[in-house]
Amino acid sequence: MSEETEPRIIKKYPNRRLYDTEKSKYVTLQEIRDLVLEEIPFVVIDKKSEKDITRSILLQIIFEQESETNPLFSDDNLERFIRFYNAGTHLGFSDFIGQGMNFFQQQQREFGKAVEGMTRHNPMAFWTDMTQKNIDSWRQMMGLGPEKDDSEK
Repeated sequence: MSEETEPRIIKKYPNRRLYDTEKSKYVTLQEIRDLVLEEIPFVVIDKKSEKDITRSILLQIIFEQESETNPLFSDDNLERFIRFYNAGTHLGFSDFIGQGMNFFQQQQREFGKAVEGMTRHNPMAFWTDMTQKNIDSWRQMMGLGPEKDDSEK
């Protein structure tokens, strides 16, 4: 995805239907979700007010996903999220969640690459290396810097 790409415009009409202006057709929330999964930039504009309502559409998609049989968030996590809105520290919390999600995505990519090449490597070395990378990434995320081994001290 190029940063120069203009986002696709989705218009939400008063009848609650969503219209993809690039494809010239009405779309469903599932199709909007597919845009997210495919990393296609888009913006949802309320046709009547001309306001950007992308966030509310994304929250609606999350709500539908969470209402299905395999929710991502436990009730306890949802309660904690609600408490952070009143704690006055939600900006730090938001940054932490963002860093955690980036870390998780990075680990998923690393794991996928490692599994591809696992047949060519010693499985024990693979797990040792992956564990060290996880420790280093968490230390970096927490601002502790990389840990030096005994030979570097």
